Amino acid sequence: MSKAIRIHSYGGPEVMKWEDVPTPEPGPGEVLVKQGAVGLNYIDVYFRTGLYKAPTLPITIGMEGAGTVAALGQGVTGLAVGDRVAYAGAIGAYATARVIAAEKLVKLPDGIDDTTAAAMMLQGMTAQYLVRRTYKVKAGDTIVVHAAAGGVGLILCQWAKHLGATVIGVVSSDEKAELARAHGAAHAVVGYDKLAAEVKRITAGAMVPVVYDSIGKETFAASLDCLAPLGLMASFGSASGPVPPVDISMLAAKGSLYLTRPTLATYTAKREDLVATANDLFDVVRSGAVKIAVNQTYPLNEAAEAHRRLEARQTTGSTVLLP
Repeated sequence: MSKAIRIHSYGGPEVMKWEDVPTPEPGPGEVLVKQGAVGLNYIDVYFRTGLYKAPTLPITIGMEGAGTVAALGQGVTGLAVGDRVAYAGAIGAYATARVIAAEKLVKLPDGIDDTTAAAMMLQGMTAQYLVRRTYKVKAGDTIVVHAAAGGVGLILCQWAKHLGATVIGVVSSDEKAELARAHGAAHAVVGYDKLAAEVKRITAGAMVPVVYDSIGKETFAASLDCLAPLGLMASFGSASGPVPPVDISMLAAKGSLYLTRPTLATYTAKREDLVATANDLFDVVRSGAVKIAVNQTYPLNEAAEAHRRLEARQTTGSTVLLP
């Protein structure tokens, strides 16, 4: 038997139940992974509350983890029992052991432990596609990063600085402003009420070519107002709730702006893109250019408390659940 957090109905953190489950057997093309660490992400909250609907209930939530290959299904090549692996974007992570399609797994290089891997696969690969593909950040750019002291935010700040950009980090407290600055943000703005005015001051009126916004509803208008003409708004999360329907003519009025709602699933849908994205992440982490801040760990059976802290904005960096 294994253990897993299961949800039988949508709701608050209290709907997550720690239960005995049969250890699954890998089918064709699948792998059984004994989990060493599980990452906590805001998408887990969306699945728990029902904002994102599961195909059926009960369900085990969680999108990323790291561990060791325990068994191989029929036809799996390129992996062996005992290999260290990690993944992101495959629901079912809140468990001591899980089955996953082999094509979703990437091998972990030496020097990156399970906890670090579980903390960075979803958040780090999200940061990778945002700064390397959605908008290719280059030396001399000034950019805006929301939730700059969060898991994705701290990685974005470091990676963008590594690429030669000046980062304006947006945070919710002075303590988080310090953290963002310590991880590469040249400027930290607390709150977003006067964000556009601050960006205008910092950039001497030029504004920015890209805003990375994971907050959603509350920050959407302020983010658009930070953009230079032809700028790109990358709205990649909804921590404050989904953005309401918008009149796209305002993109014209504000300077022929671009708006995208990207997801990691699209950017890593092809196996070669997944491997390239993960390897780019591994390279910057192993070089020391990006440090993964695991600022909270909880036993997996205390996932409900981890969710409460995440939703109350009481976490910084990455949170890892330990089976």
